[in-house]
Amino acid sequence: MRELIKSIVDGSVNRVREFTQLALEEGIDPRRVIEEGFTKGMNEVGDQFERQEVYLPELIFAAKAMQAGMEILEPRLLSSQAKPLGKVVLGTVKGDQHDIGIKLVGLVLKGAGFEVIHLGVDVPPEKFVEASRGDTLVVGMSALLGTTMANMKLTIEALEQAGLKHKVRTIIGGAIVTQAFADKIGADAYASNAFAATKKVMELLER
Repeated sequence: MRELIKSIVDGSVNRVREFTQLALEEGIDPRRVIEEGFTKGMNEVGDQFERQEVYLPELIFAAKAMQAGMEILEPRLLSSQAKPLGKVVLGTVKGDQHDIGIKLVGLVLKGAGFEVIHLGVDVPPEKFVEASRGDTLVVGMSALLGTTMANMKLTIEALEQAGLKHKVRTIIGGAIVTQAFADKIGADAYASNAFAATKKVMELLER
């Protein structure tokens, strides 16, 4: 498993595919590959990122490598009827077209075993509400522009008006978003990067 972890840290798509396939051939459970391989690899990259030893391009390469491994695992996960940890809906709020950060969050969450629904960019509150019905447990919102941050508050208010706030947890992030802003608008959590977001989502579901 160590070689798989290293391959993710290095952002090597081909080696991640190779070691993921090898793990399956050795009879290792797909969920174990995710937990002991993908998640640990991404956590290691996340730690390096927080120590400023690597930067955004390395994070993206690592996430793409992990996604390549996930594509191999997904048929096995479906056939074994392994249940995801929960459904998370993600999107960049109305008026904002930036999606690199939120896509990275989605990749890391998926690698950790969550079902991820990505709504894309410029997502209005009502679209978040519609996607949150059913078995959605967490809604994640991103904003990079100061002019669009207010739409996070509007989305949380829309969830509350739809009677969903009691069952759906909200987490927000983005380059200009802060914990203080999250507290002000009533978000359940704030995260500064994809790895912190994954940890916060797990914490929200444990409450």
